[in-house]
Amino acid sequence: MKIQIINGPNINLLGKREPGIYGSESFESYLKELRTAYPDIEIAYYQSNIEGELIDKIHETGFDVNGIVLNAGAYTHTSIALQDAIRAVTSPVVEVHISNVHKREEFRHKSMISCACMGVICGFGLNSYRLAIEAILDATRPE
Repeated sequence: MKIQIINGPNINLLGKREPGIYGSESFESYLKELRTAYPDIEIAYYQSNIEGELIDKIHETGFDVNGIVLNAGAYTHTSIALQDAIRAVTSPVVEVHISNVHKREEFRHKSMISCACMGVICGFGLNSYRLAIEAILDATRPE
């Protein structure tokens, strides 16, 4: 089984950027924990601050992996192009947010990608990624 994690803009600054909202742990540190917790799953990781590169990674992996965990950052609220990319691939995509976007500024309450995703997980800190992996596992288990 293979799961692709894709992080968008500013997620490379986790641990430094607004720790009161996003925590003090880097994503790379958390990724090690995820890989340890799921030794039978190949967890690939990609981060970019550039919208087109996120789209390219969805296209590149979205037909071959069992699922994509996507934190599109601020592009969540603006990108029809990401929505189209998610719709174009066959792998299920789970939208993830570290913070509870509904407790933040009103412009963060609207997602342009949720309608194309299998589900949305927000507000559980970095644990949101683990919950997304669990959702993909549940959705891809044979009945």
